[in-house]
Amino acid sequence: MESRRGPLKSAVPSNVVSPVRRCSRTACGRPAVATLTYVYADSTAVLGPLATYAEPHCYDLCAEHSERLTAPRGWEVVRLALDSGPARPSGDDLEALANAVREAARPQERAAGGNGAPRTTGPGGRNSQPMEVARRGHLRVLRSPDS
Repeated sequence: MESRRGPLKSAVPSNVVSPVRRCSRTACGRPAVATLTYVYADSTAVLGPLATYAEPHCYDLCAEHSERLTAPRGWEVVRLALDSGPARPSGDDLEALANAVREAARPQERAAGGNGAPRTTGPGGRNSQPMEVARRGHLRVLRSPDS
């Protein structure tokens, strides 16, 4: 059944809606930089970095409103360090990622030392390489070379 009124129209024109999260304070249109969450059980207001997702029980605040925030009498305000900018990967992060990619690209070596891989023996004739004992998804359980 078709409506006589025609297609539904949005109350807010689509060119006004912005993907940038805005301050929750009335009449403030500045971009949000922090998220305020109330912990009622502890009478605490927690102000931290902008949350990953907008949640109904949290309030996004701009820089000015987050600096001027006060809590009700008897409440404590906990201010967590705000992010100064987007986090960039460090050299350690990039090296760990490269090592993980190299490990994933290597052919699987058998615990029995197959595929022509050289076996290294430690004291007492034991294999000094860690041996894979079990696997669950991408995680591996390795036996210590000493045991």
